[in-house]
Amino acid sequence: MTSTKTDYQAVHQVMQQYVDASRNAEVSVLKDIFHPNAIMPGYVEDDLWIGGPEPYFEELASRPSLAASGADYRAVITAIEVTGRVASATLKETNMFGMDYTDYFHLLKENGKWRIISKTYTSE
Repeated sequence: MTSTKTDYQAVHQVMQQYVDASRNAEVSVLKDIFHPNAIMPGYVEDDLWIGGPEPYFEELASRPSLAASGADYRAVITAIEVTGRVASATLKETNMFGMDYTDYFHLLKENGKWRIISKTYTSE
């Protein structure tokens, strides 16, 4: 199965939605783009976190949005690969609540819709 330019654009759009929703603390958007069975393991400094994205949603909801706080949050999508109905993307985030991160995403296309099935991350 081959991927199309449309699939690449759709994955890019999901990743941009992730960035924008994270910046604006739009938890409902994030819940829509993450698969219900998504996992989100990663490192914050030396601490390993393993679980789903719910703690991330809760953290965003508990603070002023990055946009409202005036934080210089930046995110750059550095890579996207699409093969059939699976994809990966890499995101570099700067000043996400005072820390920098590299995030590795995996996405699945289910019923014509791309959703994040996993995010593995590390603070830098």
